[in-house]
Amino acid sequence: MVILSECSKNSKIKPADSYWTINPEKCVKLKIEREPTIQPVSIVDIFDRVVKEYPNNPSLMYKNSHSKWTPITYKDYQKKVEHIAKSFIKLGLDEYFSVAVIAFNCPEWFISALAAIHAHGIITGVYTTNSTEATYHILKTSRTNVVIVDDTKQMNKIREIRHKLPFLKAVVQLNGPYESFVGTEMGYCRWSDLEEMDVTEFNEEYHRRKNNVVVNECCSVVFTSGTTGQAKGAMLSHDNILFACQSTIKFLGNSRFGEEVFVSYLPLSHIAAQVLEFYICLCYAGCAWFGDRDSLKGSLVNTLQAARPTRFFGVPRVYEKIHEKMKALGAQSNFLKKAIAMWGKNITLQHYMAETTDSNQKPVHSFSYKLVRRILMSKIKEALGLDRCVSLASGSAPLSVETKKYFLSLDIKILDAFGMTETSAPHLVSPPDGPLNLESVGVPISGCDAKIINPDKDGNGELCLNGRNIFMGYIGLLEKTKEALDDEGYLHTGDIARIDKNGYVTITGRLKDIIITAGGENIAPIYVENLVKAELPIVSNAFLVGDRQKFVAILLALKTEINPDDMSPLDALMPEVMEFFKNLGCNCKTLKEVIEAGPCPIVLKSIQDGIDRANIHSISNAQKIQKFAILPHDFSIVTGELGPTMKVKRNSVVEKYKETIESFYREN
Repeated sequence: MVILSECSKNSKIKPADSYWTINPEKCVKLKIEREPTIQPVSIVDIFDRVVKEYPNNPSLMYKNSHSKWTPITYKDYQKKVEHIAKSFIKLGLDEYFSVAVIAFNCPEWFISALAAIHAHGIITGVYTTNSTEATYHILKTSRTNVVIVDDTKQMNKIREIRHKLPFLKAVVQLNGPYESFVGTEMGYCRWSDLEEMDVTEFNEEYHRRKNNVVVNECCSVVFTSGTTGQAKGAMLSHDNILFACQSTIKFLGNSRFGEEVFVSYLPLSHIAAQVLEFYICLCYAGCAWFGDRDSLKGSLVNTLQAARPTRFFGVPRVYEKIHEKMKALGAQSNFLKKAIAMWGKNITLQHYMAETTDSNQKPVHSFSYKLVRRILMSKIKEALGLDRCVSLASGSAPLSVETKKYFLSLDIKILDAFGMTETSAPHLVSPPDGPLNLESVGVPISGCDAKIINPDKDGNGELCLNGRNIFMGYIGLLEKTKEALDDEGYLHTGDIARIDKNGYVTITGRLKDIIITAGGENIAPIYVENLVKAELPIVSNAFLVGDRQKFVAILLALKTEINPDDMSPLDALMPEVMEFFKNLGCNCKTLKEVIEAGPCPIVLKSIQDGIDRANIHSISNAQKIQKFAILPHDFSIVTGELGPTMKVKRNSVVEKYKETIESFYREN
């Protein structure tokens, strides 16, 4: 990695006297002794080096006002970053204070992040879906001087809370229409105003600040999704972020600097999107293509076909949607096409299943596999825009074994990735060339550790992680920081996991989500929920309940269509659910019909049969499900069951369906 090693010669490091402080000016942390082959480097130095080596390469690709793909070269990228950095200084950005961005993925997001860092400030992302109150909490906690907003909707949020934000000096709107005060009232301007701003007088100050940037200082505050309470701001240093990037690049291999292509479409306020779509792209001297605003509503495949990425990261719902779409298309094919597709998928899946960790076989590139791969699977990958992709990963939530196997049958191997905001994203990744373990989230990437503390008889205990990627602390929350990090620097994740003899980590539950029955047995709900989903493919979300009760029960959300406008669940059942019911002799097409039918006795029996099959695999009698209920709609962000990163907000679900849960335990 010539780029990374060369630019590390110019990177500055401060003495690591203490990192327990909650003040960004004083928070200094660096564990250089861990994986010394990965050199400490600042984001500023990485950027300078990449621009020097690849000035004319495309860095960003976006659609212009005429919907035509338009590139920004690295040298132009740098000019924009330097100008906006000086503009931020002119607007009042102080060193160690934040520039916050509340916008969809776009070149201005990337430019703002790098400009803030070059001005010796901090970048902070805010979800566009955040409420006004949640936005206020983030801007106040991160000490935001300048906030970049997408449109009038986001501007109105800031307008409502600005009087309560003592550090806020300027609000910049990216897209129109603009309210009358934007561009005329003090402290409100358009992005175009920044681009045209005369910043000559700030050249010297800009270079002074840029030269003051050091590797082990905070450059980014990323807020947790807040599924268990108010969001906490994790302070990340240059080394935290770039160590994670370099370790991931080293782990994945096949590095092709100046040639890699990424698609940016997941919310950049989330650490996984920032690292995997922004910073790693920069480290590779790659090009990021920006997906449309409705990428998660169905247009992502269009961007994939145009960009043909070499690396791709998706949350489980993205892969599930592709899976569902492919199955629907397959159902419309004639008998011959179905037969050929089934033959090809069986051969490909068998090829990959030969390399599982519990198999003694080695995958053999048989003639049949080579033939299927060349004449059938290559066409499918080309249609999906994934024909050049050398690594695909999934994270943020568990990806079902069923979905993994489906993509394997298409000759697409999805790597599991596990990380947290506090680990600067990836910490555990499935080895790209290692044996398959479909239940696991992978092994530690280069220079990272994982261990289990207080394991039970089956080896399940709390997962703890260590490495130079571990965060500096929560801004303004010293006690919370001390709760998360022990004296050895290990991060206590709160996840229950086990590690097998090959080093593969399998997540089996959450400490805070543990259900303790009236009999005193501890139950990790994720394990039981996954058993049910494996037996009942019509179920989108399963939610186990029974804390302090005599038995456990489960809430089931069936798969339904999604409203493309706001991603809320609709009443219409997914085609595969209707097909499932049809085979039972039930012609329900909507969830309302299923529920209002009583529900349909045939459906009830089929679901009960699936639960009975799942119960066979239960670890103990206490974990066997005794009752279930079908919910009136699927989980979503809009309806409150999911957080911004699509994780289930367990407290919210329990509160929302309190009456249903209580009905399980009423005496007859």
